[in-house]
Amino acid sequence: MTFRMPGPRPALPAFRPPRFTGRLHDARTATAVGRWLGLAFAVCFVTGLVSHYLQRPPDWLADRLPTRPVWGYALNQGLHVATGLAAIVLLLVKLWAVYPRLFVWPPVRSVRHALERLSVALLVASAVFELFTGLLNIVEWYPWPFAFVPVHFAVAWVVTGSVLLHVAVKAPEIRDHWGRSSAGTRSLPAEDAVDRRSLLLATGGAVGVVTLTTVGQSFTPLKAFDVLAPRHPDHGPQGLPVNRTAGAAGVSVQALRQWRLEVAGPRPYVLTLDALRAMPQTRVRLPIACVEGWSVDADWAGVQVRELVARAGGRPGTAAVRVTSLELSGAYRVTEMGADYVADPLSLLALTLNGQVLSLDHGFPARIIAPNRPGVLQTKWVHRLEVR
Repeated sequence: MTFRMPGPRPALPAFRPPRFTGRLHDARTATAVGRWLGLAFAVCFVTGLVSHYLQRPPDWLADRLPTRPVWGYALNQGLHVATGLAAIVLLLVKLWAVYPRLFVWPPVRSVRHALERLSVALLVASAVFELFTGLLNIVEWYPWPFAFVPVHFAVAWVVTGSVLLHVAVKAPEIRDHWGRSSAGTRSLPAEDAVDRRSLLLATGGAVGVVTLTTVGQSFTPLKAFDVLAPRHPDHGPQGLPVNRTAGAAGVSVQALRQWRLEVAGPRPYVLTLDALRAMPQTRVRLPIACVEGWSVDADWAGVQVRELVARAGGRPGTAAVRVTSLELSGAYRVTEMGADYVADPLSLLALTLNGQVLSLDHGFPARIIAPNRPGVLQTKWVHRLEVR
């Protein structure tokens, strides 16, 4: 038997990171798109804060929330969703412009480079998460186990912090490529300028198309172009969209046969629907504006909340109200109405919509409608008011 000595092992090929030769993957393109993206993130962050604190105000703010302008929340949330959708387009283009840098080798060359890489990783991960979970919230699809609102709010701070960190780290490069006459821009191949302008024009066009085909859900003059938004301002019972139907809330006609309005306070009382209808009715025109970005003006009529509160012994201007719905479950089954909302003459326990009795999906027999208030707090199927 013959034994052979093992020969030398074949050498492994040297590692070579990917190489990208495509044009426009440069700092000037990234800076130009990044300015638009940064503005979109800033608008989303500010409008998101407004929306969050209108929905879940701290105790010190609850009785001081502004009720004017009446269209304030509709504008705020329409702008929030519109800029969020635009930011998705801008983020994709920004990632296309910078992705070759994700494969640089060695991955870390210095402390500053490590900080830059960390800021990029944090920014990309948090921004992608924030924008795409926000997109799924618009269509009301929640394929995750966590509560959307608190997580979305927390990650918004992470995105903002990572943007500021990234800008601080990249400030010299941003400054060198800020304008067409900046030193870094002039050092790039001149023939790329035409292609870069074309890319930026195409990006602006894509943002425009996305905005035009979705913003009509809140800016009704453009509702004819509302083909990509999940809601159309004219589609739904009584001409208004519905997010949460009576069926989804577990409210049926049978459950309302013995309906009474309970008003708890220093002088508690109970009213039937006929008794409510016999009270002085106030008519107002107010928008219903939802966190998903759609809003519609409508005519509402019902009893002023402040009149119901005064009858129960609530002190004018200082009394707040806890509102309870008949729906079986949900984060907004019980809501709070601060003193300024209660005192506003436009805040109603509404009984009709656009001249018709409320449909079941719109909250029959009674619902809250108040100015400058998120739609999730315009409680439907109200059966109890607790004066505090």
